[in-house]
Amino acid sequence: MLYLDAAATAPVRREALEAAWPYLTGTFGNPSSHHAVGEAAAAGLADARRRAAAVLGVRRSDIVFTAGGTEAANLAIKGLALAAPRGRHLVTAATEHSAVLESVAHLRRAHGFEVSHVPLEADGTVTAEALASVLREDTTLVTLALANNEIGTVTELRPLVEAAHAVGALTHTDAVQAAGWLDLRGLGVDALTLSGHKVGAPKGIGLAMLRGRLPVEPLIHGGGQENERRSGTENVAFAVALAVALELAEAEREDKAARLALLRDRLLDAVRESRPDALLTGPDPRTGGHRLPGHVSFCLPGRSGESVLLDLAEHGVIASSGSACAAGSDEPSHVLTALGIPGEVAQTAVRCTLPGDLPDAQAEAAIAAVREVLAALPGAGGPA
Repeated sequence: MLYLDAAATAPVRREALEAAWPYLTGTFGNPSSHHAVGEAAAAGLADARRRAAAVLGVRRSDIVFTAGGTEAANLAIKGLALAAPRGRHLVTAATEHSAVLESVAHLRRAHGFEVSHVPLEADGTVTAEALASVLREDTTLVTLALANNEIGTVTELRPLVEAAHAVGALTHTDAVQAAGWLDLRGLGVDALTLSGHKVGAPKGIGLAMLRGRLPVEPLIHGGGQENERRSGTENVAFAVALAVALELAEAEREDKAARLALLRDRLLDAVRESRPDALLTGPDPRTGGHRLPGHVSFCLPGRSGESVLLDLAEHGVIASSGSACAAGSDEPSHVLTALGIPGEVAQTAVRCTLPGDLPDAQAEAAIAAVREVLAALPGAGGPA
């Protein structure tokens, strides 16, 4: 099997499992318990918080462990917006992950917030000028992803954060797809969220970085764990696994990103050569576009994306049509339609996302399989 769906999930790293195992067995205590077993668990949790904070370049007290990226995004967006002492205006992009869009929609429906969507470039890029056009004096929060899961667009956040802060707005970024591929330090955001299973930790763990003493309205009430920002007995074992996976991903990031960028470009060339009519979605790295290193996405007008995925599967290649969260939906991707791509074209989407540990031989086999499958399709680039 040639797995090209790393944007959906990654396998759990052995190092993360080994680090977690003691907290599932001998050191199994509740970290809130005031006895030796609980204190040992609390020490493990504190160490995981320290290590995760070091990767992000923030203070330990800024880290809140959650049950995943979706909960983390909900906490950051709803928690900051509801606790903010000013404004009732939110800014986001129509291409954001559903966890972000639905959190914003909830604030609009249930709490009377106004929502503005920033205008986008054709490749999903957000410019400082576009953001400035929708910012207001009463803007409460700006939430924009660091990297898009469906089209691979990487956002240059620093100027956007500066523009938001200039009007007094807080900033959040969904860094789920960026973790392990981009530098997460020095972004200047007030909140950042990520998910463990994208970087080699088990599913069911994530974190929200909530900077400093910002007031946050909790989503989950109870015993006041996580500095009263997220109640509930902490998942110590998975928090430890997440910290270890993050450390490893950061240590390997530059080398793996450089290698995958080369493979990504070769895969893009294979798509273009075999299907000249293919529509690249997201930035084009060959013309200076800033795209995730292992990410290739395209549409095949007039073809069935699902049938292409089945053909690839017969060649041993596992790819996807886009976000795993929308799998099974008959609706075209909200990301692609937000970029002005017609619904019938959006439904032909194919996404290939390369794992960081993909062996060279498997990468070569996958590129050859994609070339063969696409070239065999009727129409441009293939036999009639």
